[in-house]
Order: sequence, then C-alpha cells, then structure tokens
Amino acid sequence: MTEMTSYLGWKIDYGQPVGEPAYLAPGSVHWRVNKNPIALAVGGVAAVLMEFADARIRAGVWDHSTFKVDPIGRSRRTGVAAMVGVYGPQSAARRVIQGVTNMHSRVAGTTPSGEAYNALDVELLDWVSATAGYGFLNAYDRFVSPLTEAEKTRFYEEAGPIARLYGVQYSPKSTADFLGMMEKLGPRFEPHPIVTEFLAIIQSGHAAPGTPKFLHRALARASVSLLPPLVRQKLALGPEYDLTTVDSLALKAAGKLADRIPVPGSAPCEASLRLGLPANFLYLSQGTQARILAARGPAAPVGAPEAAG
Repeated sequence: MTEMTSYLGWKIDYGQPVGEPAYLAPGSVHWRVNKNPIALAVGGVAAVLMEFADARIRAGVWDHSTFKVDPIGRSRRTGVAAMVGVYGPQSAARRVIQGVTNMHSRVAGTTPSGEAYNALDVELLDWVSATAGYGFLNAYDRFVSPLTEAEKTRFYEEAGPIARLYGVQYSPKSTADFLGMMEKLGPRFEPHPIVTEFLAIIQSGHAAPGTPKFLHRALARASVSLLPPLVRQKLALGPEYDLTTVDSLALKAAGKLADRIPVPGSAPCEASLRLGLPANFLYLSQGTQARILAARGPAAPVGAPEAAG
C-alpha cells in the first residue's frame, strides 16, 4: 500500500523540521509497533470492527464520511492520522489532530433506532481511541513479535498524552482496563450488514491489488481473531471467519519480514533521520537501539529500550 504524504491538504514531512521531537520517543513501544504494516493492517481492521459494534459510531462513519464510497481511502487517511501522532513532528501532529477534531465537530445525527449521536461525545472518543491501541498492540504481539506484559503496559501508558489531544478523557492503562470499557459498552453492541460488507471489502483485495488475494482473506480473519469473544459474539461473526493455520503462518511470515526491512522514505525511516538516528534505527536489535540512544547522552529520549545484558 502506498504511503500517503498529505492529510486534509497539508503536506506531511516526517523528515522536517530537523530535530523537532515527536510526541513519542524513538525508544517507545509505539515506535516499534507502528512501523509494521501487518500489525497496522490487521489491528486497524479489528479496531473498525469493534467500533462498528456500536450503532452510534457505525452511523457516524457510514453517514458522515466517505467510508461507504471510498473505504480504502478513508482507512488510509485514518492511518495517516495515527502515524503522524507517533512519528510526525509535534507541529504537524497538532495540525492533523486539530483537523480531525474540526471534522468531528460537524458529525452528528441519529441512529436508525432514533438515538442521537455526536462524534465529540467523550464516550465515543474514548472507545475509538482505545480500540485502535488494542488492535495495533495485539496484532503486533500475535503476528509479528510477542511483547512482554511490561511492554504492553508501556504501550497503553504512552497512548494517553496523544489521546488527550483528540479530546479523549479516559485512556486505558492496561488490557484489563480496555476490557472493562468493553464490558460497559457491551449491551449496546449488535450485528449489522455494514460489518460483513466492510469485511467483504477487506477480503476483496482492493486496498493492495498487487498482493495475493489469499493474504487479504487471511487479514480479515486475523482481524476477527483479535476481537474479544464478547465483541465477536455480538457481531455474529461465525466460523466462516475462523483463522486457519495457513492464514496464521502466512501473516506471521509477512509480519516478521516487514519488521526487518526498512522502507526508504517511510514515516519510521524519515522520523529517525529527523532526530539524528540512522534511517534503519527501528529495524536494528533492541540492544543496538539502546546503545545508540545511550550514546546520545543525557538528552536521549525517554522510553529507550533496555540494553540486552
């Protein structure tokens, strides 16, 4: 999938201004997770499924965005907003996040059952933000490289400051916190044809025509496999979406490969160069990353990975 370099008409340059920090440090778990396109693709689809379980979010996305006519483009723009928050210079991240907030301020209506919704409703903002984090984190852990419980906790804790820029008031600090949010909203969850239509689009392969179609089917099933049992049950996603052994092996192979190969000009590489790090910084071993950050002296960003013993 070609990486987008603009959002709402603003050019996003991850390499400039030189030295301008991102909201998250190069040693953060987010920098490690978000560089991987398999984790982002699988986790992003899982997040959308969890969001679409709530009729208010489903109606807001379907009725007030380009999702139903251009789901791939809309998903890409959402991905850009996530990437700029992690890797972009803070000035660019603030512009994009304010643009997203401005768009959300115009999104309001009623669900088919007559319930009013507003995209700036804190409960909805909190859930959308939480599902993205849960999706990316668990996709990386499952299909790329296992994370320790301490690393998962760090990931959740890192998300809070950026989430608050979007107006989020409650950002889960652990998987248990996330599941608590889900249980609270669970009675609202329901199946809907839009959910299966969305999965059909993902399985169609339109997002990346050059990629074998079986990988798209595997991606859709992998995303469903990440759903907490309550969400999958409420969405009525049956055994036809079960992840097969072949699906899992193919995605894990792709995920591990992508985690080792830097893509010149990509957000992770450009952001590393902007901060005076090698372009392939995030593709080096954790121990090597730690030594590079330590060599930068006292000004090294907080959140550096611990050096291997």
